[in-house]
Amino acid sequence: MQQPRPWRNAKQASEYFAAKGIKIAAGTFNKLRVTGGGPKFRKFGRVPLYDEADLDSWAEERLSPPKRSTSDSKAAA
Repeated sequence: MQQPRPWRNAKQASEYFAAKGIKIAAGTFNKLRVTGGGPKFRKFGRVPLYDEADLDSWAEERLSPPKRSTSDSKAAA
C-alpha cells in the first residue's frame, strides 16, 4: 500500500525547513507564490499546499556547491 503524500501549507513548509536548519518565513512562501521563484505548489480549494519532495527539490536548486572559502566562486567564474 502506498503511503499518503505529506502535503504542507506555507506555515508547515516554514516549519519543515526550520527543522532542517533553514529559516524561511511562511510569508516568504506566500510572496513567492505571487512573484514566482518558489517551490511548486498545488491548491486544495483555496489552500496552497506543498509536497515535501517539491520543497526538497527547490532547496537543492538554491544550494551552492560545497566550498572551502568564499573565494571559491571567483575561481570558477
